[in-house]
Amino acid sequence: MDHERIIYIYDYLSRYTDENHYVSISQIQEHLANVCNLTRVKNVTIRRDLDRLTAMGNHIVKHNREHNTAYYALIDKSFSFNEIRFIVDSISINKFLTAFQKKTLIKKFEGMCSDAENRQLISRIVLNERCPSTLDLLENLDKIHRLIGERQKIDFEYGKYDETTKQIAYYYKKREMLPVSVIYFHERFYLKCLNEKDRKWRIYRVDRMKNILGGEVSYVRLPPEDNYEGFVTDMFAPEYFTVVTLRVKKYLLDEMRENFGDYASIFHDEDSDYVRIRVRVGINRKFYLWLMQYGDGVELVSPVKERAEYLEEVRKMLRAYPEFA
Repeated sequence: MDHERIIYIYDYLSRYTDENHYVSISQIQEHLANVCNLTRVKNVTIRRDLDRLTAMGNHIVKHNREHNTAYYALIDKSFSFNEIRFIVDSISINKFLTAFQKKTLIKKFEGMCSDAENRQLISRIVLNERCPSTLDLLENLDKIHRLIGERQKIDFEYGKYDETTKQIAYYYKKREMLPVSVIYFHERFYLKCLNEKDRKWRIYRVDRMKNILGGEVSYVRLPPEDNYEGFVTDMFAPEYFTVVTLRVKKYLLDEMRENFGDYASIFHDEDSDYVRIRVRVGINRKFYLWLMQYGDGVELVSPVKERAEYLEEVRKMLRAYPEFA
């Protein structure tokens, strides 16, 4: 009976107390009597139970208020309310979870909050159904992490857009792949694998995988991973890295700093409406296409070779519009 009562008290404190809401021993007694059918629990018994909960590592704070009445709250829960709110916000905006998956996950965090905190939590949540109902990202990630941990080879069907059906079509082929790591990049999860036949790295989008199966355990030695010392536009390895100089309109400066981070150095330009940015970047066609989105807001000044390659990409785009050629 002691253990059952302690659990009831812990549950009550978890649900109804936090940093701003405290309860008295008489309120705990009322809850035990009305909800848990435990009547006539003495004050000293509840104090002893609170001491036991504290000894178990729970942070129970006691405040004395009017008439020297003691009030209690469970403060140090698994997560602080701000941490839970951040996690819930991250779940609610995730475009690869279905609305049902989001609600299920959020419901679990509600159990870690008091009722007052839950009212704040629920008022912030707006769920968008942006994910196809057939995709189970959480199940994919769970299987992948298990295979990585057990060093098992991986097999799966992979999806690509089919122009005929206007849908993602999945196909299977035998792969000699060892899954190595899951990478989160630009709001997507990617799986990095080692192809044991040619000893090269392969990248796959986790949301395009299904029917994931594990194979035999691999004891192959992993080659050194790519060390990206510079800005890259996507998950796929660039051809090489070099330092470029960009002439940027000032209204784009904040965005450029967010993109380039510590890789960039910023200098004055002779025109007060511009700045110059020197940054180490990974060069491939994707970088030039990424640069095009900024139009005349960004000029690739140097090196000469990369400027010429970028101009050729711009000319290719213009050739699609003969009236501007």
